[in-house]
Amino acid sequence: MAPSAMSRGNDNWTASLAEAQPVPYWLEDPGKPPAEPALTGTETCDLLVVGGGYSGLWTALNAKERDPGRDVVLLEGREVGWAASGRNGGFCAASLTHGLPNGLARWPGEIQRLQELGLANLDAIEAAVARHGIDCDFERTGEIDVATETYQAWELRDWHRELEEKGLADGIEFLDADAVREQVNSPTFEAGLWDRRGVAMLHPAKLAWGLKQACVRLGVRVYEHTPALSLKEYGGGMAVSTPYGAVRARRVALGTNIFPNLLRRVRSYTVPVYDYALMTEPLTSAQLADIGWKNRQGLGDSANQFHYFRLSADNRVLWGGYDAIYPYGGRVRAEYDDRPETYAKLAGHFFTCFPQLEGVRFTHAWGGAIDTCSRFSAFFGTAHRGRVAYAAGYTGLGVGATRFGADVMLDLLDGERTERTELEMVRRKPLPFPPEPFAWTGIALTKWSLARADAHGGRRNLWLRTMDRLGLGFDS
Repeated sequence: MAPSAMSRGNDNWTASLAEAQPVPYWLEDPGKPPAEPALTGTETCDLLVVGGGYSGLWTALNAKERDPGRDVVLLEGREVGWAASGRNGGFCAASLTHGLPNGLARWPGEIQRLQELGLANLDAIEAAVARHGIDCDFERTGEIDVATETYQAWELRDWHRELEEKGLADGIEFLDADAVREQVNSPTFEAGLWDRRGVAMLHPAKLAWGLKQACVRLGVRVYEHTPALSLKEYGGGMAVSTPYGAVRARRVALGTNIFPNLLRRVRSYTVPVYDYALMTEPLTSAQLADIGWKNRQGLGDSANQFHYFRLSADNRVLWGGYDAIYPYGGRVRAEYDDRPETYAKLAGHFFTCFPQLEGVRFTHAWGGAIDTCSRFSAFFGTAHRGRVAYAAGYTGLGVGATRFGADVMLDLLDGERTERTELEMVRRKPLPFPPEPFAWTGIALTKWSLARADAHGGRRNLWLRTMDRLGLGFDS
């Protein structure tokens, strides 16, 4: 919500946070499977996957589905899904480029194909969920980008016209104020763009746990509480050390995302940005009727400092976003997962958006790190003469795109030239982030400029315009 709208918030929201637990709602699900034992001793395999989030899980699963005889081991430093894969909003988008505007700006010559590949990837996720019987509350309801200021409504209308002219508007519908409020009733909504096919809602932790169980059933040996400590060449393959043992593998896929990459030269390409979310108690039938939301779409507003929100399977509202916190030095620490001052902001914004829900309580409040790169969408590469592949930098839109990234890593490790590996998006890397204090200073100035743009009709100052020209411009 834009600042002018937020200032009209209800002052009675503070009580709504009184009983909120500072833990991710998704990870408290009673269906959580037990952890697999840690690795002790030495293992050998064809493919070692490092990381038990979506990136590593899809890599292990797709590797076995491509070649059931391939011997695959997966290492997870804590428990599968405990980090970003179990903390996100559960928006599973078809976009491989962190949204169509970012993709069109960076790869205009490839955008049609990138859109097609993204939709095919989302179809494949839906098929895998069904094939493996993964109970993750998968709902392909789409997403509405909503305008909460008049200038944003005009921008959405103009953007929809541009998409129509470029042949990219299939499945995307412009909604005026009456039409968008018919879908979800908020007095702040002035327009919307409904992507009907390109986004699914799901329970993020259940997806991670279901992928783990599917991997185990196919013969992947999964070791949890087993951090990978070092990576080096060993004979014709690679060796990875762990606290109680080691793995020797012909090939290694690194899916550690925001956590320090075993390849030191890759680390400067990502920084951690902390994102936060609230979850309400289940809404009553009367409360649901007050806000509509009959079609259960995901929603996000159009400000630079944006919110994302959706209904859970038991009709809670997840409300997240707005603050994006970069810790000086790019450190990933557990204490950053909890930020009461951000929860307070989010609660106020929630009741500005839905004043008819006054009195609703929040049961959970949490945060987590997003692996952000300077182009806001994944990048890829290999090392050690093609024996190691990596993918990182999904920038908060990895629920769906990590499956595509897994296929890219497998193509690269197999030495195959495919439609995926020939993409400019795959062949080129983003600019790395500078060392401190320049990274912190640049990110802080960008955040300040984005907030200022939201307060001044979306007008981007000289700093943001310069970042745009350098290909570093934030649009969210």
